[in-house]
Amino acid sequence: MAISAEHVGRSYPPTAPYVVSVAKIAEFARAIGDDNPAYRGDQPIAPPTFVAVISSAAWEAMFDDQELGLALRRIVHGDQRFSYERPLRAGDRVTATLTIDKVRVRDTADIIGSSVRVETVEGELVCTAAATFFHSHQESADE
Repeated sequence: MAISAEHVGRSYPPTAPYVVSVAKIAEFARAIGDDNPAYRGDQPIAPPTFVAVISSAAWEAMFDDQELGLALRRIVHGDQRFSYERPLRAGDRVTATLTIDKVRVRDTADIIGSSVRVETVEGELVCTAAATFFHSHQESADE
């Protein structure tokens, strides 16, 4: 079975807890070339796009769902939006839960809208990360 509108609303179990650390925030800020002092020190906050690290673990559940028939090598990440309730902070222990929000099938492509709720292990919503993926049905000449 291929992914279809019937899969809208499907959610996956939360990821294992991820501990946001001072070191991980500093590494991420350095990797994106952002020297904002808010990302340094003993009590830093994470750059806004840091949550993509946590969200990507939740995406794996959807990509690995055999019922959807998705091939990771034929997926393009189309867009990404973050809606924050508060910044991620060093010391936060969070999980990520993915839900398929929208599926459109157009000719040889699936357009998949998803959202990931990033919550503390105590259940406090920190951020919702929405993403759109484009999945091609066609094999390339290299496959």
